[in-house]
Order: sequence, then C-alpha cells, then structure tokens
Amino acid sequence: MDKPDRKHLVYDLILFMFLIAIDQITKKLAVRYLKDDEPFDIIKNVLQLYYLPGGNRGAAFGILQGQRVFFLIITFVVVAAVFYMLIKIPPVKKFGLLRILLIFTAAGGIGNMIDRLVLNYVIDFIYFSLINFPIFNVADMYVSCSVVILAILVLFRLSEDDIKELEGYIKPGKKGPAENEIKGD
Repeated sequence: MDKPDRKHLVYDLILFMFLIAIDQITKKLAVRYLKDDEPFDIIKNVLQLYYLPGGNRGAAFGILQGQRVFFLIITFVVVAAVFYMLIKIPPVKKFGLLRILLIFTAAGGIGNMIDRLVLNYVIDFIYFSLINFPIFNVADMYVSCSVVILAILVLFRLSEDDIKELEGYIKPGKKGPAENEIKGD
C-alpha cells in the first residue's frame, strides 16, 4: 500500500476512534446523570433523555433480546468487512461519502459491542416520547442513519459504473480498473 493510502486509513481510524469516544462518553454521562433519576425533557412531550433501566440486551431499539454472542459475532464480521473495504476502496472524492458511512457503521457497531463485552447489555438513553419510539443511543444513530444514507447513495447517487468499479476493488485478488492511476490521488 502506498503512502497516500496509509494516510487516508490513518484519517479513517482517527474518525472511527473519535466516533466511538463520543458514543462511550455520552453513555457514561447518561449513567452518571440519568440513572435512577426522572427523564430529562429536551423538547417537552417529544424528546427526552431517559436512562433505560436494566439496559438493552438486544440489538438496535431492543430487538432480538438476549442474543449477546450472536451480536458479538455479527459485529466482528461487519467491522472486519468494513475495514477490508476501507483498505480496498481508493480514497478518491467520488467514494468519500461511502468511506465515511462505512466508518460510522463500524463505529456504531463497536460502540455497542464495548457495552456488550463490559456490561453484558447496551446503555440506551434517548427517547422520542411523541411517537413512543424505542429508547436508543448514539451508536444506534450512527448505524441507523449511515445505513439509510448508504442505501440512498447506492440506489440514487452511484452510477452502475461506479458500483462495478467498487466491485473490482473489493473482490479478493482483483485490482480495480484504474488502480494504477489512483495511486497519485
């Protein structure tokens, strides 16, 4: 891997670690200031900070309760796939948003995985009371929002040629169609 690629991977890793830190700090603050206390209204009858007693032992928004080992394995596989793609996808402008979305997805997965490993549950504390939406956290927002934007990106922004180019980079043992030209980017 040449130096420009390493430089971009370092930036990716810094963003990844920063996002995980934000998630973990917000969870620590939720435990410190919200646990065993009344919900805090950000927007009355709409949005609250509410510590979920007993934590979330499932996936985002509480689905699949009690499947800790399954989630740890899935998280590891997804994060490994994301980092494989970050290594393979060239750091060019047209794939910049894709790289950022992949980093947000991985950071969200790791943020919740840390909770599962350390606490055996995930700390949730954000509640949309207006629609009785399941209580969630910052890592859940990373994953949910990035996956939705990623779907929109793939469906409406990337051309078929862009997707084929990405496939060329990502498939094991294959080099992208213009890999030699990109090294200078």
